[in-house]
Amino acid sequence: MIKLKSVTKTYLSPKIGRRVILDSIDFEFPSDKNIGILGRNGAGKSTLMQILSGSQMPDEGIVEIGKTKLSWPLGTTGGIHGTLSGRENILFLCRLYDYPFEKAFEFVEDFAELGDYMYVPVKNYSAGMKSRLGFGISMILDFDTYLIDEGFSAGDASFRSKTKAVFEEKSKNSNLIVVSHNPATVKRLCDWAAVLSNGKLELYTDIDKAIEVYSNL
Repeated sequence: MIKLKSVTKTYLSPKIGRRVILDSIDFEFPSDKNIGILGRNGAGKSTLMQILSGSQMPDEGIVEIGKTKLSWPLGTTGGIHGTLSGRENILFLCRLYDYPFEKAFEFVEDFAELGDYMYVPVKNYSAGMKSRLGFGISMILDFDTYLIDEGFSAGDASFRSKTKAVFEEKSKNSNLIVVSHNPATVKRLCDWAAVLSNGKLELYTDIDKAIEVYSNL
């Protein structure tokens, strides 16, 4: 079970001084539910995901994940090295996690559909190509809980169909934490939803109620 205990995060703004993004949040993610987090642009959704993944630290408070195997935020390209090719990025991850390279490469090559670009440095990729590579790499490993940033839904209809199928398969044995400003995405993937607004995170067991609250922000 993942718990936030009095988590606070602020940023310094040249116009308004110190801005509170997350305000002393106490929150518990149940281990048997997929949780969606709805929030307007700038509400702090991505910041929250980075704190959950450990890539950012809160100013105050702690995050407890226990023995939960938590993914990095999917839908981002964090962790992908631009000077390495797609193939080399996969090889690096496989060495890091002791995962069979040939099996991983075959999956990502088929999923991302990058063709010969798998052998080209990632810095030469378009944003969409980086997204497909990053998502494919993310799906190699099995995690207890997947952190999913709204950027995962980018791409054409064919790619979105692939991601949907993969999420449905992964959710059979794992939990999802999904941050989005799109209620339809949360309703499709999640059991419960929370609304992030003015630094506070409020959980609703009724997704329609959460969407109603979010729509009235």
